[in-house]
Amino acid sequence: MSESISDDSRAPPLFRCITEPLALPKIATAPYRRPVLTEERGGGRPVLVLPGMASGDKSTALLRNSLAAAGYKPWAGGLGRNLTISPVKFRNLELRLLEMVGVERQHAIILGWSLGGFYARVLAQRHPAKVAMVATLGTPFSGHRKANHAWRIYEMLANHKVDAPPLPDDPAIKPAMHTIAFWSPVDGIVSPSSARGTDEERDEAIALPFRHFELGCSRRAVKQVVEALNERVALIEDA
Repeated sequence: MSESISDDSRAPPLFRCITEPLALPKIATAPYRRPVLTEERGGGRPVLVLPGMASGDKSTALLRNSLAAAGYKPWAGGLGRNLTISPVKFRNLELRLLEMVGVERQHAIILGWSLGGFYARVLAQRHPAKVAMVATLGTPFSGHRKANHAWRIYEMLANHKVDAPPLPDDPAIKPAMHTIAFWSPVDGIVSPSSARGTDEERDEAIALPFRHFELGCSRRAVKQVVEALNERVALIEDA
């Protein structure tokens, strides 16, 4: 992984970072907000939804409820508070994925927001026979691991450095199935290029013009995410 940081790969300007907390009420109220309605094109496809750093499943409630309204079968990650990369939590997610695919009898879509996207991509890398599509929301999977404003807090919480996580997998390696990187040109936490990735690291990069903390809880962002999945789910075939 390259150690150089170009202008496009630097952590966002501080003025964007300090506005990110304006989205926190949307995260806090996510379980109580009505779903965003889109076409019902999910066809019962299971979607494993993973929250961002320092968040839990309540933060993804609006996204999961909106996926359910579109005909998907969303499953919460069950990670508890997602603070750092943990081999124990990753193993629990592997069991969750296997259970979900066994119950629903369809390959899964995995959707990870920020730190949850690391888990999403590695799960897809390790279990390609169980996963039909993987998507990340503002996940810094590409480039320099410190091209964001979260790495210092991460290292305070973790027992490892941000560039030496306890899982050996490289999240920048493209999983075998269709891979979408949702990124934001106005992200206040993560550099746009690290969330967008390169052509070799994902199949599609879709820009969402929202704050990092809004990517999974803003109604407009959720609508665009679900509609993007709707447009692509018909292309998925189970073996």
